[in-house]
Amino acid sequence: MGRGVFVHHRTVSEINRVEFVSDRLSYIVLRVRWCNIIVLNVQAPDEVKSDASKNSFCEELEQGFEHFPKNKMKALLGDFNTKVGREDIFKPTIGNESAHHESNDNCVRTVNFATSKNLVPAPKHS
Repeated sequence: MGRGVFVHHRTVSEINRVEFVSDRLSYIVLRVRWCNIIVLNVQAPDEVKSDASKNSFCEELEQGFEHFPKNKMKALLGDFNTKVGREDIFKPTIGNESAHHESNDNCVRTVNFATSKNLVPAPKHS
């Protein structure tokens, strides 16, 4: 897997730090006017991978997320390899819209992580 960060030339001066933790987790720290924003980028294992592989990724994500103080602004993005279903139990976290009827195991893991960290979905813009 290739590693690289591509940003617009006007954004380069706002980058405080970039770190590739592993092939599945990296982050960039951006300076903005009054604070730093930590953007964590993830590549979760495919649904067909072993539970051990998924558990290892979840532990790595947890450690990466907790590496930064709780009072810092964090954004989590990337490919979670989820199939998000329409189950009522997930609607407070994922909303009402989904192309799938049933969630997969990666979705359950992602929703559990998001709710444990009080994360909410980014607003949709049209």
